[in-house]
Amino acid sequence: MTADALSVTFAALADPTRRAILARLAKGDATVSALARPFDMTLPAVSKHLRVLEHAGLITRGRDAQWRPCRLSPAPLRDVSAWVDAYRTLWEERFDRLDTYLHDLTATKKENSHGRKRSPRARRKR
Repeated sequence: MTADALSVTFAALADPTRRAILARLAKGDATVSALARPFDMTLPAVSKHLRVLEHAGLITRGRDAQWRPCRLSPAPLRDVSAWVDAYRTLWEERFDRLDTYLHDLTATKKENSHGRKRSPRARRKR
C-alpha cells in the first residue's frame, strides 16, 4: 500500500523538529551541521529527520564540493495549503452560523430576563 503525497507531507510536518528545520530553511539554504546546531541531538538523528523531509519532497539536498546544502522545496506545502483552503470556506460558514446562533441565544436570554433574576423555584418549574 502506497501512501498518497499529501499523507506523506502531513506525516513529515507532524514532528516539531522537522517543522523547525523547515522554518530555518525558509530563511535560506543550510548545511546539516548548521541545521543541527539548535537541537540537542546527534548529526545522525538530524539526518534521519532530513531524510523524512526529503522523502516528502519538502527539501532537496545539493552538492557543493564537500558541502551538502539543504534547500526548502515549497511545492508540497502548496498542496497542503490548497487542501486546507478547500475546507476554509466550510469552516468559516459553520463558525458564522455558530456566531449567529450564540448571538441570538444571548439576545433571547436578555429579553426573557427583563433585568430580573428568576428565583430558583421558578427555574425548576421550567
